[in-house]
Amino acid sequence: MPSTPLRKSNGVPTRRALTPVDEAGPVVDLERYVPAFLTWIANKLSRGASQAYLAAFDVGIETWRILVLLAIHRSISAQGVSRIIGMDKASVSRAFKSMQERGLITIGLDGADGRVRLATITAKGRKLHDQILGIALERERAFLSVLKPAEIDMLIGLLRRLHDNLPAVEEATGRHLATHFPNARRRRQGTDEED
Repeated sequence: MPSTPLRKSNGVPTRRALTPVDEAGPVVDLERYVPAFLTWIANKLSRGASQAYLAAFDVGIETWRILVLLAIHRSISAQGVSRIIGMDKASVSRAFKSMQERGLITIGLDGADGRVRLATITAKGRKLHDQILGIALERERAFLSVLKPAEIDMLIGLLRRLHDNLPAVEEATGRHLATHFPNARRRRQGTDEED
């Protein structure tokens, strides 16, 4: 039986639209499924920011995220970027290469550990960061404008707690896979060993 088209409110499916046409089995309640909301918000914020930064400065969101870290730390490794913001290390390395070609960063060896390559922000990179910062802060202001100051503080606290709880999510996922999909776990280990 064909399903009815989803009815949306501001791009979010409504409960009525999510009611299964047939009772084939359980489905995700997208009105209460937190990972979906977080993903939708993050994807839409990233897409809008990337479009703005590309239009004004010909750089995408990945470059901006790295510039943010470099403005704070001045120098950082690809592994450091990956650990802090969760970008794939290969994507960070590609972004580093592009940023170096544009003169936004220099790449050198870490004085404390000669095996680690560090990106260091240049004056040109810092100037670009400062230009983009105004757009980023205005986007944040508009995004949070529906909340009161106390709600913003509460939201930030909750988001920190959720972020800190991510290792527990991965542990729970591993246990679930081991119990219900033991072959998936073996394939994953085999893949990791081959890398």
